[in-house]
Amino acid sequence: MTSALTHLGNMPIQQFLLEYWQKKPLLIRNAFPNFQSPIDGDELAGLALEEEVESRIVVEKGKTPWELHNGPFDEDTFANLPPTHWTLLVQAVDQWVPEVNLLLDNFRFIPNWRLDDIMISFAPDQGSVGPHFDYYDVFLLQGMGKRKWKIGQNCDVNSPHLQGTQLHILENFETQDEWILEPGDMLYIPPGVAHWGVAQGDCMTYSIGFRAPSHSAIVDELSHDIAQTLNNDARFSDPYLKLQSNPGEINADAIAQIQEIIQQHFTAENIAHWFGKHMTERKYGQDDIESDDEITADDWQAALAEGQMLWRHPAARVAFHTSNEGTQLFADGQAFPCSRELAELVSAEVEISWEQLKPLVQDLFDRAVITQLINQETLLVDE
Repeated sequence: MTSALTHLGNMPIQQFLLEYWQKKPLLIRNAFPNFQSPIDGDELAGLALEEEVESRIVVEKGKTPWELHNGPFDEDTFANLPPTHWTLLVQAVDQWVPEVNLLLDNFRFIPNWRLDDIMISFAPDQGSVGPHFDYYDVFLLQGMGKRKWKIGQNCDVNSPHLQGTQLHILENFETQDEWILEPGDMLYIPPGVAHWGVAQGDCMTYSIGFRAPSHSAIVDELSHDIAQTLNNDARFSDPYLKLQSNPGEINADAIAQIQEIIQQHFTAENIAHWFGKHMTERKYGQDDIESDDEITADDWQAALAEGQMLWRHPAARVAFHTSNEGTQLFADGQAFPCSRELAELVSAEVEISWEQLKPLVQDLFDRAVITQLINQETLLVDE
C-alpha cells in the first residue's frame, strides 16, 4: 500500500488538519515535485466519448452564458468547440486510469470513506467553469500548464447565483487572494469558500473531492433504512393515558413517547450499519453484477495458492466499524460481519496475497465473506 502524504509542502499533516482542514484555504507550492500528468488532453477527451463515463463541457460564451453540455460526446463535438473559453470535465478518472487511481493513496490521511473521486478538467486558454463554491472539501492539483486561481468570500445557500445557466455561478465574487499554479502545485479549498480558476494557455487540473452528505440526506436515508427493518406490529401506544382538559392538546407525555420510539431505533449500531453502507456505495462502475459462474471458496483459494493475487477493484469502496457487537466490513454498499483482521486487511491493502489470507480462511465466516466480495467484484482474482 502506498503511504499517505506526511507533509503538505513543509507543513506536517497534523498541523494542516488543525489549522486548515474545513477552516481556510491553503496554497501548497510543489506539493508533488516534478509532477507529470499520467493522462493528456486527447486521452481525457477519449474517455469523454465513452457511454459509461460521466463528462461535461462548459462553454463560457455559448448560446447561453456558461452553457453546459453533458456527455458522452463524439469527435465532432470537440472539432466544433471555439479556440478558447471552454472546459472539459471528466468525473472519476481514477476508476479508468490506474496511474490516476494511485494518486488517491496520497490523500488517505483523510478516512477512506470520505474520499470521493478524482475529476480531471482540461481547458484551453481562458477556459473556466466560473466563480462558484462547493459543499465539500477539494484539493486542486495542477497537472499540466498554468491556471490562475482566485479565492473569494464564504458562501452558503443564500448567496446570489447568476440566472440563465444550469450551473451554480455566483453573481458576486469578492477576491481575497489569487495565485497562478504550475504543475505539482496544489490548492486546498474548504467547503463554502468561493473560488474561480481560469486557464493560462492549455491547462489540466486534478480535483480530489470528498463525500459530505447533507443533514437532510442523513436523516431521510437513515430513517428509510431503519424503517425497512420494522414490521407493522410496532405502534405508538399509551397504556397509561390520563384524562386531559382539552382533547386537542398534544401533551408532553405524547412527545416523550415519540422521542422514546426514535431513541429505540436510532441506536449507534443502526446508525453505523446504515452509514457504513451509505458511505461505501459506488457512484460509478457497479451495475447489477450477474454471473452464471459464481466463484467458490475452493476456486479462489486454489488460484491464490498457485500464486495469483486478490486485487481491490479500482472503483471499490470499503470501510469497517467495530463495536461491542463485533466488526462489520462495508464494501460497495453492503455490510458483512467478519473478523477485525479481515476488515483491516481488505480496507488497507490494494493487493492481497495468499500468505496474508491464509491465517484467516480457517474461519468459515471470513471465508464466506471473501467469496462474496469476489463475486460482487469488490475483490478481483488476477495474476
